[in-house]
Amino acid sequence: MQVVEPDRLSQQPSHHSIDGPKAKGIKRTLRLLKLILRPLDYFEDNARQYGSIFKIGGENSPPMIYVGQPDAIREVFSLGAAKADSGRYNRTLTLMVGDHSLLLLDGKPHQRQRKLLMPPFHGDRLRSYAQLICDITRQTSNHWRLGRSFVARPPLQGLTLNLIMQVVFGTQTGPRLTQLQTNMGTMLDFFAYPINASFLFFSGLRKDWGPWSPWGRFIDLREQVRSLIHTEIRDRRRQLAQASSDTPSRNDLLSMLLQAKDENGDGMSDAELHDQLVTLLLAGHETTASAMVWMLYWICYLPEVEQKIRDELAELGPNPEPMAIAQLPYLDAVCKETLRIYPITPTTFIRVLKVPMTIAGYALEPGTALIPAPYLVHYQPELYPDPKQFRPERFLKRQFASHEYLPFGGGNRRCIGSALAMMELKLSVATLLQEFDLALPHRRAIKPVRRGLTMAPPASLRLMVKAKRSA
Repeated sequence: MQVVEPDRLSQQPSHHSIDGPKAKGIKRTLRLLKLILRPLDYFEDNARQYGSIFKIGGENSPPMIYVGQPDAIREVFSLGAAKADSGRYNRTLTLMVGDHSLLLLDGKPHQRQRKLLMPPFHGDRLRSYAQLICDITRQTSNHWRLGRSFVARPPLQGLTLNLIMQVVFGTQTGPRLTQLQTNMGTMLDFFAYPINASFLFFSGLRKDWGPWSPWGRFIDLREQVRSLIHTEIRDRRRQLAQASSDTPSRNDLLSMLLQAKDENGDGMSDAELHDQLVTLLLAGHETTASAMVWMLYWICYLPEVEQKIRDELAELGPNPEPMAIAQLPYLDAVCKETLRIYPITPTTFIRVLKVPMTIAGYALEPGTALIPAPYLVHYQPELYPDPKQFRPERFLKRQFASHEYLPFGGGNRRCIGSALAMMELKLSVATLLQEFDLALPHRRAIKPVRRGLTMAPPASLRLMVKAKRSA
């Protein structure tokens, strides 16, 4: 398989205490800029110099420790609410999702909201989305023309946003939801380029100087989204209150959440509902779109990968059932390898210790921030031989533990939508392969770029329709 770049992580120094960069002043600022603009280089450089566990800060406050050693990751993921907090240290996300988001909660509030949100993403409910994914994929691509190239991300992000809108609201029709979908896409595109991502890291840049200023435009979009969602919640509450016993029940996520109760018989407030819906709408399509672009890139870049997927699909015969496609082993392996080689999030949720702990043999004080780093774990050559190569077969040979493969995080902060994301990746990509022969207009190796808090393929990446397979 194609080698992406030389392996720079295989040689790691041994040490008896956690070391890390000690830059101050302008050098520290430059390091932060490197983390923002070129995070993978940042991780590689530090891991090569200090090992797969390294720290920053710690002079006048507890340190932040990046953790890329699998056994240490296992210990971090096992930390419960009594030993570590996570949500309240993600305050940057408040800018987009609000104070009540699942991403920002800890302890019992986190457990309560997570329990209320989980059912739509598992079991029969999850399987019910399979045909919808295939249908939306065909709707998205039905205007792609033979011999034409197109920028890959916009239609695929539109696909994933369309799906999560239907999962959440049950429909995307009507001017309100149409406007909401447009505003959500525009709001996320605000952070599409590294320079705008700086707003998330440097609070001093967040100056609202009116609708013509960058931050002012973002605030205006965010408030429009907030108003649209609150109006939808109020209308849906009224409809449920007026529904009679013979009114057909709705099974979209908003309706389910409006009727969900915790062990005390309490439901979510409008503010809680708003923040959870925004979280699901944002997290439920942005990262999946990036993964989908990556997967199509690798399939087009490596013809042998494409052929193996096509051979596997052919064995199912004409018009296979979506769930049969979702269970194909090589297709599953390609999805997993796509998320391994370039994880969409370079780090998972921070755990901040509430009590003294020993992790990986290191004695750590309360307040220490532990940051699992999937990129470092996924490039351990002991786990993944030739880690810079795209090799789906590695997932056919063994099953990796949650502390060895962590594109969706782990422990009590694992992404609740991971199963939906994986099914969406498999079915959307398989559907596109059934409809088209796709190619890269310019076949070249590429690397991830910053997109908000995530990493994504370059925004300019294009695909081309070589042939149409469907009638």
